[in-house]
Amino acid sequence: MKFKLPHTLVLMFGLMVVSLVLTWVVPSGEFERTVTETGRDVVEAGTFTEVDEKEYLSPLSLLTVVPRALADAQGIIFFILIIGGSIKVIRDTGSIDALLGRIVQRFGSRPAWLIFLMMFAFAAASATLGIAEEYVPFAIILVSLCAALRLDAITAIGTLVVGYGIGYGIAFMNPFTLVIAQEISGLQPLSGMWFRLSIAPVFLTIGFHHVWSYARRVQEDPANSYMVGVKEKQIDDANDYPAMTTRRKVVLAATGLALIGLVVGIKEAGWYLTELGAMFVGLAIVVGFLSGKGASDTATLFSKGAAELTGTALLIGFARAIALLMEDGLILDTVVNALATPLSYVGAEFSAVGMLFIQSILNFFIPSGSGQAFVTMPLMAPIGDLVGVSRQVAVLAYQFGDGLMNMIVPTNAVLMGILGLAGIPYAKWFRFVWPVILKLLAAASVAMVLAVWVGYS
Repeated sequence: MKFKLPHTLVLMFGLMVVSLVLTWVVPSGEFERTVTETGRDVVEAGTFTEVDEKEYLSPLSLLTVVPRALADAQGIIFFILIIGGSIKVIRDTGSIDALLGRIVQRFGSRPAWLIFLMMFAFAAASATLGIAEEYVPFAIILVSLCAALRLDAITAIGTLVVGYGIGYGIAFMNPFTLVIAQEISGLQPLSGMWFRLSIAPVFLTIGFHHVWSYARRVQEDPANSYMVGVKEKQIDDANDYPAMTTRRKVVLAATGLALIGLVVGIKEAGWYLTELGAMFVGLAIVVGFLSGKGASDTATLFSKGAAELTGTALLIGFARAIALLMEDGLILDTVVNALATPLSYVGAEFSAVGMLFIQSILNFFIPSGSGQAFVTMPLMAPIGDLVGVSRQVAVLAYQFGDGLMNMIVPTNAVLMGILGLAGIPYAKWFRFVWPVILKLLAAASVAMVLAVWVGYS
């Protein structure tokens, strides 16, 4: 019987069960806390004490905690639904597809430039808009294009997946990962962007070098392809992407202006989830008007886009439920203390790298970026307080662990969907991607150490 990985919600509920059981067996304890000038709740190092009388949670807590967690995370949940609706309206205009199609047409005869520009585009979209699932349709376009250039499907999907994985890892303003993690950690949204921008060229260079080196070997001799012996899918000619009309150019310009306004609003006016959500609602309305869809069609698309992210919203709620169970059982601080104690013996630099690898391992079990933020950041942020690592560095560790490992973990539904469309067996993909994962994790470790040295906060 072939093993089938359970649905992510099942995995999350399993973690909730584990958390409940832990509240029965793990000693309860608490840190003393102080409130900073910015209103952030910070644990005091060395103040952990066990609670004498332990209160045991009922198994019914597994059910009652879910609506509580959904209510507790409502700000992020509704923000994500609004984002999903807005992106659906933009995507339906064909503007994003037309932009990528224009790039393909212009650089199709220069594969090195094409691979670099496509990786850059995928990374930029993921780092800013948090796009992931929306890339799935491009798998077919890229595979067809690469076939015309005597390149295999792995090159095509490597361009896409490595690009978007790096984009998530160095996210500048990703609303699904960065903004959520910073909010949980008590940080200003989009703060610390200068450091992420400064390391972006290094990570993109590593990713491009790996993909292009493989592509060049395949172009020189098709026998070098990892797809030899695999019956590749027959894919129709992909040159049917939409034309870049004036209307689509206007839609892209409006989207770009909205992103600029979003950054300015956060930096200069202190915008947060309410204002950011309002910005994307307004963008959806403007794009609907500019594309001539009409109010009803725009509303229908917006509803469909929001509905497509209902699963993500539920994952956020279930992830928050894990932390709530641990908080109710007074074991969250106990876990924080247990993780922080060994890290505190190795110095801030090694502690930061340790956080990176903890996040990387956890990504296998919690492939949802938003869900992972809600599960891990309540632990990692206070651990950083205890071991001398800033919360900004703790968020960076989360970004690297989530984004980079999304390229390889088989629990990532987006990755497996893309590989399925391209007809790439996971074992072949693993052979291609594990070397670049090691390179990127090494670069991420260096970045973590540098972040500690420069006082990244």
